[in-house]
Amino acid sequence: MSAQHTDVIIGLEIHCQLNTQTKLFCGCSTDYKEDGPNTHVCPVCIGLPGSMPMVNKKAIEYALRVARALNLEVLEESEFARKNYFYPDLPKGYQITMYDRPLAERGILEIEDDEGKEKKVRITRIHLEEDPGKLVHMGGAGRARYTLVDYNRSGIPLIEIVTEPDLRSPKEARRFLNKLRATLEYLGIFDGEREGALRVDANISIKGSERVEVKNITSYKGVEKALTFEITRQKSQIRRGARVERETRHFQEGRGITTSARSKETETDYRYFPEPDLRPLRVRDWVAGIALPELPDARRDRFMRQYGLSLNHARTLTGDLRLAEFYEALAAKADPALAATWTADTLLGELNYRDMAVATVPLDHFADLVNLAGSGEVTDRVAVEVLRKLLDAVLEGRSPAMPSAYVKEQNLGKSDASAFAAVVDEVIAENEQAVADYHAGKTSALNFLLGQVMKKTRGKADPREITPMIAARLSSEEGS
Repeated sequence: MSAQHTDVIIGLEIHCQLNTQTKLFCGCSTDYKEDGPNTHVCPVCIGLPGSMPMVNKKAIEYALRVARALNLEVLEESEFARKNYFYPDLPKGYQITMYDRPLAERGILEIEDDEGKEKKVRITRIHLEEDPGKLVHMGGAGRARYTLVDYNRSGIPLIEIVTEPDLRSPKEARRFLNKLRATLEYLGIFDGEREGALRVDANISIKGSERVEVKNITSYKGVEKALTFEITRQKSQIRRGARVERETRHFQEGRGITTSARSKETETDYRYFPEPDLRPLRVRDWVAGIALPELPDARRDRFMRQYGLSLNHARTLTGDLRLAEFYEALAAKADPALAATWTADTLLGELNYRDMAVATVPLDHFADLVNLAGSGEVTDRVAVEVLRKLLDAVLEGRSPAMPSAYVKEQNLGKSDASAFAAVVDEVIAENEQAVADYHAGKTSALNFLLGQVMKKTRGKADPREITPMIAARLSSEEGS
């Protein structure tokens, strides 16, 4: 394989659902989650003849917030257009979107690249458009005997964010999406927890070959998986001397593969023309009146200044709005540095393992645990075990005990190392092979013996105190 085929080129088109109360061109409510299919529709959002669209002002304001946050230049005049194509979830046969005159162009979002350095990803443009409806395949995609159409989603306001092909790996793309999601949530215009709130079309190529588009990826993990698969597939094609076809592919998340859908459409296939029922937008003057909240990078820098956090901890804790707010509330109840360590290094891992959100963690209970660990009343190991009990109780719908009360009730408080001298002797007597290994120069045997002591003391012993005790006991045994 030649060197020119080793460079991965990735550009993203991200569709984000805006948190407006009503749809983009009509007054239908966007809050349809608990309601039946086709209960939030009107002549405008399903395009009946004679219906006239009217632009939602709040959607424009939200899009302008994004433009400011991503340092985009708002155009003097932008225009809606009709994108013509036939699909069952698009009853009027066209989608109202923006084409050659979008809302804003030429922005920047900074992320961390694969080497840990700051990298500026260029934003080509952002524009507004309406969502089509939703197809419901009864029995699952590929096996359904028939398909239903729900138009509740038809007309939901979307902002499409298009990047330049500046991304170089699936992990970089994932970091970009995480940063974008955090930024949009800080702006208060987007809820990443909502089903279908973010959908990604990924354009990927190996330098020198054709570009492939993977459509409608609906999860952050899915984007990374789809890109990883595509890179492997395309490199394999090139290695075998086959040509990478320019096409559109679907991502099958359950199987982790992409499959060919159709040859790639060109812009002429869509026969764009200006939407005759909507006047051009002139909203650039609105930008000056839009105030931005504190965004992730600014909050990261403030956490470092205000709480003395490391860059890594500050970056982790501000990468998600809910986590940042949880940490700030926690820092008011516990030592900020210790709170950051326990949240970023321990709590997040335990939450990920249980697929739980930080919002489910009872703040007072976690603050009590952090203070307990900080006081030295329990070992770190006991504190972690108590945290696991706490999270398991929440997950199972039980009321968790306050950690300090639980430690007292279970007699898990840390004891002086001298109290465990007998346990150390006992472990050494019971593990002759490990003792022999240690005397033979296998230092890892010491860790084994330490583990046995920790097991017998239910983690109440402090490894930093017990380790030298074991070593001293073994040395005295060797000298006797």
